[in-house]
Amino acid sequence: MTTRERDRDRELLIPVSAFPENGGSKSSSPSSSPPTAVPPSHHHSGREAISKVVRSWASKKFMTGCVILLPMAITFYVTWGFVHFVDGFFSPIYNHLGINIFGLGFVTSITFIFLVGIFMSSWLGASVLTVGEWFIKKMPLVSYIYSASKQISAAISPDQTSNAFKEVAIIRHPRIGEYAFGFITSSVILQRNVGEEELTCVYVPSNHLYIGDLFLISSNDIIRPNLSVREGIEIVISGGMSIPQILTTVDAQVTPAARIGHLAALKV
Repeated sequence: MTTRERDRDRELLIPVSAFPENGGSKSSSPSSSPPTAVPPSHHHSGREAISKVVRSWASKKFMTGCVILLPMAITFYVTWGFVHFVDGFFSPIYNHLGINIFGLGFVTSITFIFLVGIFMSSWLGASVLTVGEWFIKKMPLVSYIYSASKQISAAISPDQTSNAFKEVAIIRHPRIGEYAFGFITSSVILQRNVGEEELTCVYVPSNHLYIGDLFLISSNDIIRPNLSVREGIEIVISGGMSIPQILTTVDAQVTPAARIGHLAALKV
């Protein structure tokens, strides 16, 4: 077989893959190609959207649980710490005696405080307290600490005759248009060349009731709300959450009463 014949035979050879498997005569074309699949990016974006919804729902529910459980946890922790603190006064005595009952020291401490209150309310207890305070006031450093602590305790004492805080006051502080809660503690007379001026000592707490600033203000510049000292202390300790929605001053209550009396006199 010559070389020319071999080349001709090669040209006549047709690949088998060119023909369809079903024996049809249709040639392969772009239109006869199988349908394209959905791109995976659509599935990925759908999964991300579902994941965002689930994460948002889970975070909201988690924060709701924290808001509900956090006050309970803080209350339980503070109460438990207080019980342990008070229980520690008498529990060493019971442990030394071989009595290991949790809470017995706490009950003993509460009973002891109650008995001290009863004893100090009597004439004999008041006399003993007076003698004890006389010895404490003779000590250089302890006397200042005791005096300050006693004034704070007297402010919340049920005995209204010994209140260190006389009245609740509202003063303009620190600038015009802003007001601050305070407590009137005493009054002083300022003597100057032009004359005398009465000033009122107003204590403005800055950290609950133990730390604050003292201002000497003219009595005419003080606003006196219709609040008791105990209500004022509750407002300061609660951070303003227990403040009434409407505050009235003592002058505002006296004025309507005067008007009613004036109208009654006119009718007569």
